[in-house]
Amino acid sequence: MPDVRQPSFHGFIGIARAEITPPLGIYARTWAASEHDIADEVHRPLTATVLTLRSDRTEEPLILVALDLGWWRRKEDEWYVRGHLIEQLNIDPARVIIALSHTHAGPSISLEDTDKPGGNLVRPYLQLLRDTLVDLARESNRSAKQGVLAWTYGRCRLAKCRDQFDPELGTYVNGYEERAPADPVLLVGKAVSDDGEMIGTIVNYACHPTSLGWQSRWISPDYVGAMREVVENHVGGTCMFLQGAGGEMAPRDQYANDPEIADSNGRELGYAVLSALESMVPVGQKSSYTSMVESAAPIGIWESVPDDVPTGTDATIYTVEIPLREMPSAEQLEFQMLATEDRRQHELLRNERDTRLTVGPDASVRLPMYLWSAGDILFLGTPGEPYTLLQRHLRLHFIDRAVCVMNVANGWYGYLPPRELYDKSVPAVQQTPFAKGALEFLIHGSLTQLERLSKPKAQPKA
Repeated sequence: MPDVRQPSFHGFIGIARAEITPPLGIYARTWAASEHDIADEVHRPLTATVLTLRSDRTEEPLILVALDLGWWRRKEDEWYVRGHLIEQLNIDPARVIIALSHTHAGPSISLEDTDKPGGNLVRPYLQLLRDTLVDLARESNRSAKQGVLAWTYGRCRLAKCRDQFDPELGTYVNGYEERAPADPVLLVGKAVSDDGEMIGTIVNYACHPTSLGWQSRWISPDYVGAMREVVENHVGGTCMFLQGAGGEMAPRDQYANDPEIADSNGRELGYAVLSALESMVPVGQKSSYTSMVESAAPIGIWESVPDDVPTGTDATIYTVEIPLREMPSAEQLEFQMLATEDRRQHELLRNERDTRLTVGPDASVRLPMYLWSAGDILFLGTPGEPYTLLQRHLRLHFIDRAVCVMNVANGWYGYLPPRELYDKSVPAVQQTPFAKGALEFLIHGSLTQLERLSKPKAQPKA
């Protein structure tokens, strides 16, 4: 009988965290429907968490950053933070991924907002953020311990399909569609040092952090905060959250002005994480069929035995040429912004203008994909919001590996819905800059490149 293995990586593993809660009064208008501009209360602290992975002390680390922030409006702002980290550490850009949780209750992270109410706090906040990330990356590298990062899949029913058809309006809304399938798959990693110390956990789950809505004036990590609290209180170490490919996923209970809704959603995810962790064999081991015992029926005995955990890391940036839909130019959208006095309409036009500037003026865009391997683990960072079809395809293809897909990673270009939705009035289709078939382009390119990355490297001849 073949052994049953947990996808794992052995090497130097480091993790570090710092609080990045912005000052109260910062510009924080993340909803077009909002009537307020600033946040004046804190629900839970926002955090930055940095994970570093490397096979040995001589290898450049993989640096994975998780931020309790929303999304990047402009490429320049994203590079202002990530570029500084790359420059200060003098590291290959392919080995750095900054993934945002996509909370909708965070501050502005756009330098274009400095003239807004509370906008004077945005630049100092981004300056503090980028310096904090450099410090955390160095601390994570310095404190890294040899150990094993092992992964398992679990299930959580928090995420529901939000592409809901309203028959009275005759259109789709971002709501709750109970009859539509939802991806319940939860990926959990557990890192333990070779001497048995709990280093931390990684939670990869696809669900929009929209528990708090446009009326809320809270700064909040949304459900992620309570999830981390549940996990860390039970297993110790530092818990890192990575938003999955959940363009169409959101909680059933959302858009609230009550932080308890966010905490309840977080506890639901946290308990699912604990269940997945309990299902794992000890880190660094595998399940092996060892013997048969005669009884009323023959009984097969499976035991946990030491595993030969793979090491080695690799990273690459792959660009996919994706056609764009017909869109107004940035100049045309600027003119429309100046012509309207409607606050909500102005915000929608600004979003469209920012997206147009991000993808550029041409008929297609080269979308970067950040691909990593670490032992049996594959990582894919996407600067957009693909639907769950992406992660479902990859996980079915790489069935013996852990596949960690991250949305809103190293930028934000827009939604990537599947082609069959383009004939429907789904909000994500109406907002995306990408033409029909973009997600399928992405899936094909990702499969091809991850196949190459996952193949064993040829060893040099003696």
